[in-house]
Amino acid sequence: MFRSSGYQPLPQRDTPGLYVTDPHRGLSFDYIPNVSQNDFTDASQGWLSWICNLIVIFLVYIVTFITFPVSGWFVLKTVPNYEKIVVFRLGRICPPKGPGVVLVLPLIDQWQRVDLRTRAFSIPPCQVRTLDGGLLLVGADIQFRIWNPVLSVVAVQDLNASTRMTAHKALSHSLSKKTVKEIQSERVKLGEYLGMDINEMTKPWGLEVDRVELVIGSILQAPEEGPQGSFILPPSVPGLEGIAGPIQQLAMHFFSQNLSQPKQEDTVTVTDELAPVPSPHSVEELLSAVRLLLSEGLVSRVGACFQFCITSADQQQKNYYVDLRQGSGSAGTGSSPDPDVTLSLTDTDLLALFEGTLRPFAAYSSGRLRIQGDVKTAMKLEEVIKLLRK
Repeated sequence: MFRSSGYQPLPQRDTPGLYVTDPHRGLSFDYIPNVSQNDFTDASQGWLSWICNLIVIFLVYIVTFITFPVSGWFVLKTVPNYEKIVVFRLGRICPPKGPGVVLVLPLIDQWQRVDLRTRAFSIPPCQVRTLDGGLLLVGADIQFRIWNPVLSVVAVQDLNASTRMTAHKALSHSLSKKTVKEIQSERVKLGEYLGMDINEMTKPWGLEVDRVELVIGSILQAPEEGPQGSFILPPSVPGLEGIAGPIQQLAMHFFSQNLSQPKQEDTVTVTDELAPVPSPHSVEELLSAVRLLLSEGLVSRVGACFQFCITSADQQQKNYYVDLRQGSGSAGTGSSPDPDVTLSLTDTDLLALFEGTLRPFAAYSSGRLRIQGDVKTAMKLEEVIKLLRK
């Protein structure tokens, strides 16, 4: 592109995108000159119009020369290396000018600066319905640059708004063909494909996307499990976004509750049905059962205080606490003065959580369980749940 001006064409990609099927779609505009051949002639212009244009331009040049240097303050523009000036002379497009000192004729020239530096914008997290029926919050950070200033001015009216809308639609359309597991495990690869999709649609506008980074949010609705129960990563946990390693693995272990071993969990359930063990039927009975488990050994392993905000069926709220920070621990009704973590849920969900009929991951992803405080501390509650199930 513009070999005499130092422009280079976009590289051709061998791998097609996920969204665009026709690589040549949208490349034909009758009102845009033949930019690829650096040809800015207007074939629709007749000989009479061409002669009139020459006369007007010649007269403007003479007036500018006669009034120089006063006219120099108005017709000479300084263009830095990272910018180009697109000029419309008597309404017709001219080759871009710059960098350096550029002459812009008064009265007959309309000009516009185009910044060629890399810019960035963010797509706010939006809800995406995945292929396996899940509902996921996904956003993206996108970096782009203008490689053809003429097309960026002539082909599209609002370049920023059009690029944002195109990127948002491409994001929703591409990820809707993927499962939750694929989106979370192939985030970098999907970002590259998404950049190719956006490039195919924005290339006629003189714009190229350099980098797309997906931002995976929380899971609003768990995907439908297949016959074999597919493994699902936990949603984003407040305070642990972007953290990898042992902490993230501990979070996955707490919220999945042995989700990777469904057969073993089913076996335990069958055993409970054959030999049922008495279970508490109210939060007070559950609290009494927890008091029997308190010991100095449990306090040494946990060392935290849990506050429970329980909502009953008649919408009444009650507070309970389990303090495992000193001595043999304590549990009772009311609010603890300084809890390490607060868990908000209904009384039915609390009983189901301790009985094992409700998975913490399912409760958290569906919004039935809300956690305030340090998530790593909330994981330690599993020690109490394990003792209660024995």
